[in-house]
Amino acid sequence: MQPPQTLPESDLPSLAAIKVRSSSPRFPPPTSTPSVTNTPTAGAQRKIGIAVDLSDESAFAVKWAVHQYLRPGDAVILIHVRPTSVLYGADWGSVDLSIVETNEESQQKLEDDFDAFTTTKSTDVAQPLVEAHIPFKIHIVKDHDMKERLCLEVERLGLSALIMGSRGFGATKRGNNGWLRSVSN
Repeated sequence: MQPPQTLPESDLPSLAAIKVRSSSPRFPPPTSTPSVTNTPTAGAQRKIGIAVDLSDESAFAVKWAVHQYLRPGDAVILIHVRPTSVLYGADWGSVDLSIVETNEESQQKLEDDFDAFTTTKSTDVAQPLVEAHIPFKIHIVKDHDMKERLCLEVERLGLSALIMGSRGFGATKRGNNGWLRSVSN
């Protein structure tokens, strides 16, 4: 019987390099490539979303997250879903065009003012993140169905977790079965 032939190493097929990426929070994430856009949340171990509605309760949710939940290496995305106008697209029939232009201008001014208010208030809500040196982004979207849009944004942004506060409803404002009947349901 003949001994098996061994091929010289140069004749062996080359194998592709294997890249091992740790998913443990103890190890830093791999360094990003230069082609990746450098954003405040790029390279974070976890992307944590905090749903904010610009109320005192959502400001408390941000403070709670900073003190109780977030850890080094996390990045935060503050998500605010702003409702669209209730009368958007309503058909009111025949209307005097001179009145419509004025109303459209005043409506646009109201929209712009509310956008500025939303941005300012979101920045105020984010102050605990600034003080704790936690990287964050403010993500504001408009939609008529806030619950559905929030779920879509969580999936689209690839969040590890979502933190939501309640709206300050005690037992007296809840329904008979104890449900809040809000977005957090």
